Amino acid sequence: MPMFVDTSPPGECIFCKLVAGTLPSAQVYEDELTLAFMDLGQVNPGHVLVASKRHAVTLLELTAEEAGAVMQTAQRMAHAIQSAFDPEGITVLQANGAAAEQTVRHFHLHVVPRYQNDGITLGWPRKEPGPAALHDYAERLRKVL
Repeated sequence: MPMFVDTSPPGECIFCKLVAGTLPSAQVYEDELTLAFMDLGQVNPGHVLVASKRHAVTLLELTAEEAGAVMQTAQRMAHAIQSAFDPEGITVLQANGAAAEQTVRHFHLHVVPRYQNDGITLGWPRKEPGPAALHDYAERLRKVL
């Protein structure tokens, strides 16, 4: 269960305030389209958030250029995390909507250094619908692309 859920309107959301510089942050990197800063709730030392500068609630609201820029910044942060903290792994996580447990209504990625037995769990019930269903799902997606 999330401890904090930001329901502020655009321009008043916490990440918009970080982008505008009206709230302090431990900023790591900034470019024209993205901002990277330390997560206040560090899961492990070096846990960085990468946010779009423009207010977009979910991945679906980003432009292709913004989506690419966010991923490039996430990769840049992953390289920096690897060099600075030498983790055993790195998890990149992004959630869209309440059902996906998105807690801040401004698009962002978590770039988290990982270690064996660090307490982070990313499990879900595995469902295996079979080849026919998988082909049906693929066809449904191809039709709308």
